[in-house]
Amino acid sequence: MAILDEIGATIRQLAEGAGSSVVGVGQRWGVGSGIVLGEGTVLTNAHNVRGDRVTVTFADGRTAEGNVAGHDIDGDLAVIGVDTGGVPALPWADAAAEIGTPVFALANPGGRGLRVTFGFVSGVERSFRGPRGRRITGSLEHTAPLLPGSSGGPVLTAAGQLLAINTNRLGEGFYLAIPADEALRDRAGALGRGESAQSPRLGIAIAPNHVARRLRRAVGLPDTDGLLVRDVVEDSPAARAGLAQGDLIVAAAGDPVRTPDDLFDALQAASGGAIELTITRGTEERTIQVTLGDRGQSETQV
Repeated sequence: MAILDEIGATIRQLAEGAGSSVVGVGQRWGVGSGIVLGEGTVLTNAHNVRGDRVTVTFADGRTAEGNVAGHDIDGDLAVIGVDTGGVPALPWADAAAEIGTPVFALANPGGRGLRVTFGFVSGVERSFRGPRGRRITGSLEHTAPLLPGSSGGPVLTAAGQLLAINTNRLGEGFYLAIPADEALRDRAGALGRGESAQSPRLGIAIAPNHVARRLRRAVGLPDTDGLLVRDVVEDSPAARAGLAQGDLIVAAAGDPVRTPDDLFDALQAASGGAIELTITRGTEERTIQVTLGDRGQSETQV
């Protein structure tokens, strides 16, 4: 019982102390949580914000309208500039968490009240896909239970130091979080200075290889490895280049495309603002040149 009493006491201490630095992000839709990193600065997940303005709710119930200073959609991070009213910043942890590390997860889903839960680190170096389908690697998995809307909240040590930012729910009972390492500090600093991460975009929605094979087989087309174009955004680079719904992207910049990461990597490496795509339309293979942009909306967005 002594251990349980100690855990309970730590939860109360964190709620009374670090809890003031955990905010709610958004109202009505897309609600999430956030972390005060400094005067006028809140860190959250990119999927918690829409547009340039967002409502932030503090632990004492005060709300304020903030501006999205910078965002990294592929990394699922955003920094909000907002009047933090003197709320203290959470300190960064001195060391990385390991499997078995006790952790405390805090959240304030959409400003509906603070939650503090306890768990253990159950895995490290995990991966998941961000809002546009890009793989996010090196994440931390823990067992502290959290409600929907907890993404963007902190994972803390018993001393209230920031270990990670909760980002992705894994069904019931597990959460993935982005470690609060030197890389995250640098990215948060850059986003706070307005240096949003921009990646080239085609403007398409894609289906993965196994779905593409099933759909092509259903209409009597031969099996071919590639990514199926499910939708094309109007007036996007893809649309202007003539890419169409139902096309199968089989190569990019001369390299085979079998996974979304293959296409993301090719786009990231593209020079000169253009990329050559090899597509199969029906049974005919053709090559198209796409002049790239930085916008796109899709299920898996590329």
